[in-house]
Amino acid sequence: MPTLILIADHDPVQRRLLEAMVRRFGFQSETVDSGHAALTRLAATGEPPISLLILDLFLTDLGGLAVMAEMRDRRLAVPVIVETVSTQIDLVMSAMRAGAHDFVVQPVGAERLHVSIKNALRFRALQDETRRATRRTAGAVGFRHIYTQSEDMARAIRLGERAARAHLPVLIEGEAGVGKHLFARAIQSASDRRGRPFLAVNCAALAPEQADALLFGAETGSDKAQGKFAEAHGGALFLDEIGLLPLELQAKLLRLIQDGEIDVPGQKRPARIDVRLISATSQNLIEQVKAGMFREDLYYRLNVFPVTLPPLRARSGDIGGLAQRFAQRFAAEEGKSIRGLSAEALHLLSRYEWPGNVRQLENAVFRAVVLSEGDELGVAEFPQVAARVEGYDVRVPAAPALAAMVAATPATPPLRAPQITGLHARDPHMLRLLDDHGHARRLDDVEGELIRFALTHYRGQMSEMARRLGIGRSTLYRKLKDLGLDEATTAEAEPGVAA
Repeated sequence: MPTLILIADHDPVQRRLLEAMVRRFGFQSETVDSGHAALTRLAATGEPPISLLILDLFLTDLGGLAVMAEMRDRRLAVPVIVETVSTQIDLVMSAMRAGAHDFVVQPVGAERLHVSIKNALRFRALQDETRRATRRTAGAVGFRHIYTQSEDMARAIRLGERAARAHLPVLIEGEAGVGKHLFARAIQSASDRRGRPFLAVNCAALAPEQADALLFGAETGSDKAQGKFAEAHGGALFLDEIGLLPLELQAKLLRLIQDGEIDVPGQKRPARIDVRLISATSQNLIEQVKAGMFREDLYYRLNVFPVTLPPLRARSGDIGGLAQRFAQRFAAEEGKSIRGLSAEALHLLSRYEWPGNVRQLENAVFRAVVLSEGDELGVAEFPQVAARVEGYDVRVPAAPALAAMVAATPATPPLRAPQITGLHARDPHMLRLLDDHGHARRLDDVEGELIRFALTHYRGQMSEMARRLGIGRSTLYRKLKDLGLDEATTAEAEPGVAA
């Protein structure tokens, strides 16, 4: 498919110059003279798709920034190169933060424009390939797709790989949101049943009167509905929240595991079913058994090969890597140019407990990507998380127009919730770089504050302090003496080490 570049510029002379250069580079081009016309062409169906937009920031009917905002709202994922004059660099920076791939300054040089176009098209191709790869792997998730640096999670993966090679029921235990469904798919992909049906049923969402028909089939008059076990024949069936399966169906499930047969509505004889059963629970099944809510004989049949997935708070070292990967994936899917997360945002996420585990983290990053207007996700993109982490201040004042409306008509309810307009990190462990007058602090002041912090953090262990600060012990003792801290450290010197 040929590369088609749309040029939106209000100046007819500039449009002709750009069009001549684009065609000389070997690309096809179309031109429009307004922002509304550009949006209409980008959204047109039945026309050749636009590969790139060269956008004048000073269009008369609709400014370039407004065009980009409308593209974002309509999800028109086309890379944009903005053109401006040398005196409006601040406007260019706003455009870059709004998602523009690059900018050129009028009068536009041919070489500069050519490089910018090639880079934008190369980035577009990379995004398209990422989307295709995501779609290809959506149905074939393997253990290699489960990111972790945690030994507990790595141990669970090794157990999962062993379970995949065995022909035994697998019980995956773990809190809600830890990734039990993903883990079950990985077991299927690593087994000799890869490529065969994989069906998932959430027992928590089943009404008792519907569960029997859904799992084992039903017959209504002349209509026969096949159950999930029959549909999964030859493959695997994943039963999530198995502990909530009604007791009467637990007996049917036990028979299926023992005999490999189910009663099919409308048939006199039971049907043989070959299904790999993978079940999961976020509950304590032993307690369920003691309470008479789960069959003991079924529990021992299911618990042949148990695997426990740790909660996200127990693998906090994975939070940053998972967040970065989610951001890359969602940015590609949403057509946004996002480099990743800032160091401050990663620090915030690592301090949160994540009661909803990986699923909650994934949802938080998705929301941040959708709402982000820059090329990096910062603390401001995670207001719900910041509101629950100590040391971060979230202020939610009413929007000025909304406040005036409420004051004028007290009985009228607000039309929308107040928006977060400011969010500031106040981490007690962060050094201040500016003094009370807004000037940079003196080096000796910053150094003294760092040494005092290290003295408390490492509990007066001189060797560890010196090593972490990158200085010799004699230098450290001299600096402590200069700060008047030598007497306190002498009293708390390390055992066996002379002060």
